Amino acid sequence: MCGVTITELIDKLGLRNMTPELDTDNVVLIHPDVNRPALQLTGFFDHFDKDRVQIIGYVENAYLDTLTPERRHEVFNDLLSAGIPCLVYSRGIAPDRDVLELCNYHGVPCMVSEQKTSDLMAEVIRWLNVKLAPMISIHGVLVDVFGEGVLIMGESGIGKSEAALELIKRGHRLVSDDVVEIRRVSDETLIGSAPDITRHFIELRGIGIIDVKTLFGVESVKDTQSIDMVIKLEEWDKDKEYDRLGMEDQYTEFLGNKVVCHSIPIRPGRNLAIIVESASVNYRQKKMGYNAAKELYKRVQANLAQRD
Repeated sequence: MCGVTITELIDKLGLRNMTPELDTDNVVLIHPDVNRPALQLTGFFDHFDKDRVQIIGYVENAYLDTLTPERRHEVFNDLLSAGIPCLVYSRGIAPDRDVLELCNYHGVPCMVSEQKTSDLMAEVIRWLNVKLAPMISIHGVLVDVFGEGVLIMGESGIGKSEAALELIKRGHRLVSDDVVEIRRVSDETLIGSAPDITRHFIELRGIGIIDVKTLFGVESVKDTQSIDMVIKLEEWDKDKEYDRLGMEDQYTEFLGNKVVCHSIPIRPGRNLAIIVESASVNYRQKKMGYNAAKELYKRVQANLAQRD
């Protein structure tokens, strides 16, 4: 699991850094959850999740206002010396000067957010869950087709990038070419993205590198996309039996999550872009409860029953 620096957190959420003297590049978050240190402000530190982002909201601040300056200093000294990564105030609440002095003393960055506490917590958790999710890199092309994330896989030179380029020309969006970084953000969801160095680029053999964003506009690219379906391109084998009905879905697995997978045989004259579009629309129909293969099966059975 990779870590996320406090600098990234500040930039992403637009936080005000109240301790600019501290180097936020060297403070790393390794836990995707947050904590509101209510019990810790009363002195109870058993089972304390000290690795989480610590958020001070309206209720915590109201309690602190009831304490004497001496007791408040003692409370914050205990909290900040526990090894927490950072302290974030919500609702635009400004920390007292003595709190900032203690933060600098203990090396704990202190930030302020204008968001409501619940909104801030939800945003931090959502973003950290993505950034800290288990991740693998695979060879393939990820495209957003009609809102469905389609991961196109296959051997080098089989036509993945060419298919993606045709899809882009037809109004769909490129997420990543050649290398796709896959993150498991939940038991059901895989998120794909491009490495920073290759984002928005496509390699076409015989032509070279193409900047999709510059060539086709910002509406032709996307930074991240859920992976809903996998299409594996393979050379046509006349001796192999291919699924012609699609009664039962086939699956492939990434990081323990199963994704619907179709193996598409390639031969001259086949329009890959239209095949991918059709597969995406068919997948969406299945999610909405309509299965064309099963509908055909019902018609065949009904026809046979009439003959009997």
